[in-house]
Amino acid sequence: MPIRMATAPVSWGIMEVEGWARQQSYGEVLDEMVQAGYRGTELGPYGFLPTDPEELKGELAKRDLALLGAFVPLPLGRPQAHAEGMRDALATARLLAANGAPYLVLADEMDPRRMAIAGSAGPQDGFTEAQWEGAQKLISCIARTARELGVRSVFHHHSGTYIETPQEVARLLELTDPDLLGICLDTGHYFYGGGDPVEFARTHAARIGHLHLKDIRADVLERVRRERIPYLDAIRAGVFCELGQGNVDLAGVIRELDQAGFDGWAVFEQDVDPTIPGTDPLASATRSREYLQRVAGV
Repeated sequence: MPIRMATAPVSWGIMEVEGWARQQSYGEVLDEMVQAGYRGTELGPYGFLPTDPEELKGELAKRDLALLGAFVPLPLGRPQAHAEGMRDALATARLLAANGAPYLVLADEMDPRRMAIAGSAGPQDGFTEAQWEGAQKLISCIARTARELGVRSVFHHHSGTYIETPQEVARLLELTDPDLLGICLDTGHYFYGGGDPVEFARTHAARIGHLHLKDIRADVLERVRRERIPYLDAIRAGVFCELGQGNVDLAGVIRELDQAGFDGWAVFEQDVDPTIPGTDPLASATRSREYLQRVAGV
């Protein structure tokens, strides 16, 4: 089955960042997703879409949209907050299960220290051994319980967190059970962290359960690294762009996964600040959808 295309509220500027501007209601965002040519969505920050299972089901059904999953940031490096993180993740998993969504997309929470050096982090900037051990236990516990609910857990490496670089992603793969935890490959975030997403897709296709398609302007990323521009400021500077306007080999990633028999959804994402003049999420989402049809046939 060919890769099916969805999108997410983040492409409309709806992010898991306190105080980040939201310009549209959830109904307007869902309507524009359909208008742009997508047939599925992720949940976005918990509470953006309805959290009553039946209300959510109705809103999606009247637009013929599938719910794929939800991005859930976890306080992996803060053991004192692990119990709260698990409660929040499983509340989301129950909402997903009630709506037949297949993926719980786990990630580390963004951290001010890592956001300040996103794209430039080295081994000295990472977790301690104790933090890695605690992170592994929390992730595995959530994934095991979510599986009992019928939801598959995948982990999303993310800029501005402690699981960002290829080395950190590799460590996570080593520490976790592939039968319990897959990877959500985000092409833009892997590139941002210094990796080659095509190579990752080629060597780790069996571990990839979910796919986020995101593009990056390499010249902007180079300036971000040179000037140590913090992550949210990098978004405002336009480091993420419409698909096909950047330097990520998206067609190569799709080709590798197709050859490996990947059978799932891909989610278009373009992190934006909708308050910046000229930002038009609907137009960008539409052009990105057209690009994928034209270049990758999906």
